[in-house]
Amino acid sequence: MSSNSLSPTNASRTTRKTAYAVVLVAIGVALSPYTSFPIGIAKVNPTQHFVNVIAAVLLGPWWAVLTAMVIAILRNAMGVGTLLAFPGGMIGAFLAGLAFRVMRRTWAAAFGEIVGTGAIAPVVSALFVAPILMGKAIPLLALAPSFVCSTVAGALLGVLALRLLKRTDIVDF
Repeated sequence: MSSNSLSPTNASRTTRKTAYAVVLVAIGVALSPYTSFPIGIAKVNPTQHFVNVIAAVLLGPWWAVLTAMVIAILRNAMGVGTLLAFPGGMIGAFLAGLAFRVMRRTWAAAFGEIVGTGAIAPVVSALFVAPILMGKAIPLLALAPSFVCSTVAGALLGVLALRLLKRTDIVDF
């Protein structure tokens, strides 16, 4: 057996992470048509931030980013998302995963999600995504309240869901 091959433990860990990611993508996509709504000029989706916090805790930062990216792709393909879903989901997912990795607390994942999506993603969206990829200027102050409202609601629901999952011994993290 070569040193590059996966040990049974690593293979089973990868399989579990893949299964969790698939389920989280399914939740994010299935609920999106029912939880996406306009706030200001952006179409927000608190379910994305709910999923991001769960993915950050259960899977880590890179898997959380991948999960957010797949959800954004599918939401856009279905017509229930915009290109703003990419920075809005992926930046928050990454910071949520990093925060949880450092602090080992679900509230830290929620904080990372809120900072990533509520503070950084609107800047990226207003300065790069909207003018370059969408061909229109969107003022930062018009995006920020939408992103903050969406991420706070979703992140808090994510923390509550993780506490429920842990309390019922469904997952351990």
